[in-house]
Amino acid sequence: MNPRHDLDLRTFASDNYSGLHPEVLAALAAANEGHQVAYGGDAYTERLDDVVRGHFGPTASAWPVFNGTGANVVALQAMLPRWGAVVCASTAHIVVDEGGAPERMGSLKLLPVPTPDGKLTPELVDREAWGWGDEHRAQPLVVSITQTSELGTCYTPDEIRALADHAHERGMRLHVDGARLANAGATLGTGLAAFTTDAGVDVVSLGGTKNGALAAEAVVVIDPDALVGGIAAMPFVRKLSMQLASKMRFVSAQLLALYDGDLWLRNASHANAMAQRLRAGLEAGIATGELPGLGLTQPTQANAVFATLPPAVADRVRARYRFYDWDAAAGEVRWMCAFDTRPEDVDAFLVAVREELAPP
Repeated sequence: MNPRHDLDLRTFASDNYSGLHPEVLAALAAANEGHQVAYGGDAYTERLDDVVRGHFGPTASAWPVFNGTGANVVALQAMLPRWGAVVCASTAHIVVDEGGAPERMGSLKLLPVPTPDGKLTPELVDREAWGWGDEHRAQPLVVSITQTSELGTCYTPDEIRALADHAHERGMRLHVDGARLANAGATLGTGLAAFTTDAGVDVVSLGGTKNGALAAEAVVVIDPDALVGGIAAMPFVRKLSMQLASKMRFVSAQLLALYDGDLWLRNASHANAMAQRLRAGLEAGIATGELPGLGLTQPTQANAVFATLPPAVADRVRARYRFYDWDAAAGEVRWMCAFDTRPEDVDAFLVAVREELAPP
């Protein structure tokens, strides 16, 4: 098949727009020959468990799934009884971007809390963590955070430890939506355990797709006691959530390509560096007056840049480089970098923003 798109096209809309990293694609090809046991009984999925334990500790286990929504729904269903509820940020992916799947498919009650930067604190958790024993209220039993957050901010290990301790003291558990967990590791300069296992996290949705894979995520259970029914419940929860891959070796092979080595870190570090390059160029333009009317609304701590600019200008820039509004009423947009964003892509985008902001 001949390509049906411009192979040089780059956008700043989402790290989901990127293709597969060549090493991931090669891993798929390597896993393709011959037969392997279906539904996870294959050598690749067995190896993935070993790799996950290397990152998250000896009690960890990996449960590959197709996508991030599936990972979150499976993880939270496994952690909660029917009457349980999840405290999360109002900007959380499970609230805003999953089409109601946690509620409709997972039968979960979400208790969102507004935050200024996409990050929960123990004090913010307490706004919804109450009412235990009241049969008229869904019981808050899980805190879910996103690392890095939907606003591009990154929790420190100490911040996560404070949340984990706060949750555990109240009989709650801590889940991390780690669609961009690799970007957090690159930002913090640590291994994955430093801000998950070592910080008291119970269950992680481990991302792959945004970092160079194709339909490859996993639920990582760090503490089996965090699950209703224990680890024995996981096969059934995953299956009834329609997240059990028959040819699972192709999901696991991609995650192995990323995490059985340092590809996860190399990809995320590059995406973060490109966002920092973009941020630096914007700040320089603001300082010199070359970018009148442009502001920056969040710190750039991973691979996202949030900015405000006049809507008409945003539309003109968008005609040249696709990206999304974040808060259209406020004129706020989000610019994302990916593992395959090139320095010249960032520089050309900065030229486009400068040209469209220039007075007539």
